[in-house]
Amino acid sequence: MIDDPIIHERVAGEPGTYILRASMHLPKPRAEVFAFFSDARNLEVITPASLKFRILTPGPVAMAPGTLIDYRIAVNGVPVKWRTLISRWSPPDAFVDEQLKGPYSRWIHTHRFRDAVDGGTIIDDEVRYRLPLDPFGRLAHPLVRRQLDGIFRFRQQRVRELLSPPGA
Repeated sequence: MIDDPIIHERVAGEPGTYILRASMHLPKPRAEVFAFFSDARNLEVITPASLKFRILTPGPVAMAPGTLIDYRIAVNGVPVKWRTLISRWSPPDAFVDEQLKGPYSRWIHTHRFRDAVDGGTIIDDEVRYRLPLDPFGRLAHPLVRRQLDGIFRFRQQRVRELLSPPGA
C-alpha cells in the first residue's frame, strides 16, 4: 500500500496555525505497532540524524498521562531543548504528546492506530502546530513545511524498515 500524502492545512479562525496529516500502513498487528511507538527510545531511531535528536529524560520512560519527556534537537544546526507532555494515553488506539517547551509556539501531535482491512495497522498522525513570532513566523512556513515533510517521510521509511517483514 502506498502511503497517503503528507497534507498541511491552515486552521480556520487560528491565524498561523496549521495541521499536518500523515498516514501509513504496516503489515503488523496494532498492539505490536503501538508497542513500538510506546517506547520513547524508538523516537531516536525514526528521526533524521540531521536533527541530532537525543532523549534527555533518564530511561526507561514509563508512558502514561502526565509523563514528561525532555529531548534535545538541532533546528538548522542550533541546539534546542524540547519538553513534551503525554496528555492522552489510550493503548493500543492512540496517544497525544504536547510540546511544553521547544521550537514551536504550539505543537500537539496525535498518534492514532487502527486495524486495516488486511489485518495490518494504519498509523494516522495529526500535528497541530504554530510557528513562533507570529505573524512573522508565517513567512517561514514554506521552509518549515518542507522540513516537516522530510521528517515525516523519513519516519515512515524507517518505521517500515523496522516493522515490516523482509520482502514486504
